[in-house]
Amino acid sequence: MRITLKAVLLDVDGTLLDSNDAHARSWVEVLQRHGHDCTYAQVRPLIGKGGDKLLPELTGIQQDHPTHAAILEERTALFVERYLPTLRPTHGARTLLERLRGEGLQLIVATSAGDELDVLLQQAGVADLIEHAATSEDAKHSKPDPDIVDAALRKTGAQARHVVMLGDTPYDIEAARRAGVATLIVRCGGWWKDSDFGNAMGVYDDPAALLSKWPEPWLSP
Repeated sequence: MRITLKAVLLDVDGTLLDSNDAHARSWVEVLQRHGHDCTYAQVRPLIGKGGDKLLPELTGIQQDHPTHAAILEERTALFVERYLPTLRPTHGARTLLERLRGEGLQLIVATSAGDELDVLLQQAGVADLIEHAATSEDAKHSKPDPDIVDAALRKTGAQARHVVMLGDTPYDIEAARRAGVATLIVRCGGWWKDSDFGNAMGVYDDPAALLSKWPEPWLSP
């Protein structure tokens, strides 16, 4: 299969910014404040899902529960204030995106993040390279539901067969698959084994490793 690309959809956390561990730690702290004895080992495999899925899965607290929104807001505030300033871009993130932009490809973020997206992109050093974004504000359901990828795809104006998703979790693969989009995976998000990425079109250590092989024979930018 050979793909003629017109756009690349981009996950942020774990893909462009080394933030997955920090997200897990902030979740653990906030949930423990609210009396939920959740451990890092329980939370970490769920990073990559949106809070609308992660919170009920860990605690049983559904969206209509009085504390649901407050916990999500508190968790995001803790992450942004304490952890985000210390985080680094993933290896090669900006260089890869500059290459993609230089080849005329649209770069559209597709993330479960919300209002914090701007500061995430600034910390990743790529804010000036992003044209559009689809976030939790554009979707009823977060990854691995396809809503966010569908919204990002619409912003490209391209058909799914001319688009790839760059992500770091099995949830990115599943969301993209359900939207009809192929996925490239970087391992720098951590935690998962290559066997968890069986439905990806390619698996790379980090954005720099992907750039070193760009374009693969089956990609025609």
